[in-house]
Amino acid sequence: MGGASNDRANQRTTAPRPLAELHVHLEGTAPPALIRRLARRNGVALPDGLFAAPDRFAWSGFLDFLRAYDSAASAIRSAADYRDVSFEYLVGCARQGALYVELIVSPEHADAVGLPRHEQLAGVAQGIDDARAASGIEARVVVTALRGHGPATAERLAAELARERHPYVVGFNLSGDEAGHPPAPFARAYAIAADAGLGCTIHAGEHAGPESVRAALALPIARISHGVRAAEDPALVAELAARGLVLEVCPSSNVATGVYRSLAEHPLPRLRAAGVAITLGSDDPPHFGTSIAGEYARARELGLDDAALDDATRTALTAAFAPAPLRRALLERFARRVGAGADARGIIDR
Repeated sequence: MGGASNDRANQRTTAPRPLAELHVHLEGTAPPALIRRLARRNGVALPDGLFAAPDRFAWSGFLDFLRAYDSAASAIRSAADYRDVSFEYLVGCARQGALYVELIVSPEHADAVGLPRHEQLAGVAQGIDDARAASGIEARVVVTALRGHGPATAERLAAELARERHPYVVGFNLSGDEAGHPPAPFARAYAIAADAGLGCTIHAGEHAGPESVRAALALPIARISHGVRAAEDPALVAELAARGLVLEVCPSSNVATGVYRSLAEHPLPRLRAAGVAITLGSDDPPHFGTSIAGEYARARELGLDDAALDDATRTALTAAFAPAPLRRALLERFARRVGAGADARGIIDR
């Protein structure tokens, strides 16, 4: 009996801290080995120069990264492929301690390979269900429009999501080249998504400056993907804190793509000290040599202690676009894991 009790105590001691992730692009979670496997399955010839090494993608600068991302994503061609990508990523996150992940999915990548959007979502949903059965992790989907395809395309996507609500699609995002495509022309797409009850976030304040974040504030958003360059404008930082907007912060990505020259320059600690709500995300983990646990480790390098890291997880679970009953259940799981401090009461149904 004593040995069994000690074993259980050791398990509690060595169990990873609970994590949650609100910012990761599904097509960008597939590592080189999986991309090669899917390319063989589908008879796809991957472009020369896609890989810098057997386990590493090759790119230089943000726009070249977008090219490499699209080239790798072109190997993902079927519902079965999307199931495998979703399942493998989520089970890996569960091993690291993650309770919940929101997967950013691009229907326009499915369009590019001739895969019907409903089949793409069916594959992702199957991956979510299978990962839950295998590991207990929960996940939902945030659908993203691509800036470079224009406001009319984003509006059609938002209208489609409103008309054909999928139970696992909980949010709407806008990604791509933010410097070349500011938020204002996409206001109607966001109005359609918000009116349909989808949670709204937007890529801003990453490769464009604080003006990108300020422009995004005119949209019906609850979160901002990245948003870190708001740190260059103290008045804007104060406004983010006052409005309770949540930043989905991805430190490794920001360093890898040249937003900051080093981790030491990253403004995460300053934003948090100013009262801005932050969560942690891996963005496109194999492209940046990271993982969700790796992002928590980077945040620890920036000075966040256990309490601050747990606060980031609690913030993510509270700010998740998942239905309120699921958020309550996740916060209760979180509270059991950390022993105290996460209160599921007070979450408002939406």
